[in-house]
Amino acid sequence: MTVQKTDMARPAKDSRHQVRQGAPAREAAATANPLADELRPGQSVELLKELHILTREGKLNQDSRRKLKQVYHLYQFIEKLLLELPTQASAASPLGLTVADHGAGKSYLGFILYDLFLKQQGQGHIFGIESRPELVQKSQELAARLGFDRMSFLNLTVAESAQSALLPERIDMVTALHACDTATDDAIAFGLQKQARVMVLVPCCQAEVARVLSQHKALSLSRTPLSELWRHPLHTREMGSQITNVLRCLYLEACGYQVTVTELVGWEHSMKNELIIARYTGQPKRASAERLRALLAEFGLLSLIHTRFTALSDNSSLVDAG
Repeated sequence: MTVQKTDMARPAKDSRHQVRQGAPAREAAATANPLADELRPGQSVELLKELHILTREGKLNQDSRRKLKQVYHLYQFIEKLLLELPTQASAASPLGLTVADHGAGKSYLGFILYDLFLKQQGQGHIFGIESRPELVQKSQELAARLGFDRMSFLNLTVAESAQSALLPERIDMVTALHACDTATDDAIAFGLQKQARVMVLVPCCQAEVARVLSQHKALSLSRTPLSELWRHPLHTREMGSQITNVLRCLYLEACGYQVTVTELVGWEHSMKNELIIARYTGQPKRASAERLRALLAEFGLLSLIHTRFTALSDNSSLVDAG
């Protein structure tokens, strides 16, 4: 019995011994590559250093770890959408999957999408659209240095890009992160023109509606008690921002998109954190178009229907009551 107990206990002892042996191996691997547990497989360390997500020494500090967490958080949203799209080139899409990133700035989003997704696909193309030439040049130089040859950077405004021959007739995904004021509306117009399958929008600094509300404030105060919501300048700004995004969502639904609104990051990181995701379904919602028009009329904003919501049918029958 004693011998049997010893024999039966031995495997358990060996198993514990294997666990003890495995721990140093894992620790050694982590020591050899301290970023292994932090970064995605195959991710470019050089890119992360250029984007200041890693330090110059290729390390993570508290601030860079926070930036990396935010980047991955955003990528998780977009990766799910990219996986829904066809990636193979075809007669209709000779480049494969196409992404247009509006107001690209330093193009960190485009670079991250390329590095984590398109690089593995072997096809597909990302267009970074930015109006500041110095940023376009820097992005071009970085892409060349990293060998990201399926990226193009265009020195254009969002509005100009819709007419540019440098972009294909159709774009699969349109992104616009923190595109200020009406640049987000221009990105939506671009997406509609290019028959985008998906739009990912983080609006910023919306001022157009607030300006119109201010212009007609006296008339509104005499017409409806709702105008108390924007009587004070601070409330005008905040109300204008809220109304703008609601109108954008209704417009996208009226044009055949399914819309989801969520937070991009927590309020402690940014007040401009509203993320609008629109997937094309091909089923325009008449009720959304009607509610959009009703809200424009209620808030004295009908002057915008011929500039911001031009894809709505029967616009010509509306009288400007702004």
